[in-house]
Amino acid sequence: MGIIRTAFSLMAGTLFGVYLAQNYNVPNVRKLANTGYVIAKHYEENYRKPSTSHGDDGLQK
Repeated sequence: MGIIRTAFSLMAGTLFGVYLAQNYNVPNVRKLANTGYVIAKHYEENYRKPSTSHGDDGLQK
């Protein structure tokens, strides 16, 4: 009985998501996540402490 209940919940959620995406202005989550990644990468590049590596391989010893 558990697998039927789980499958029904999955199908109902999928159908509800499709309905919302077609009828309402839902933001693109992938684009939003990519923008957040780019901002975080930019922040890290600008504000990261300088590394104190002692070797040519870039690893700290």
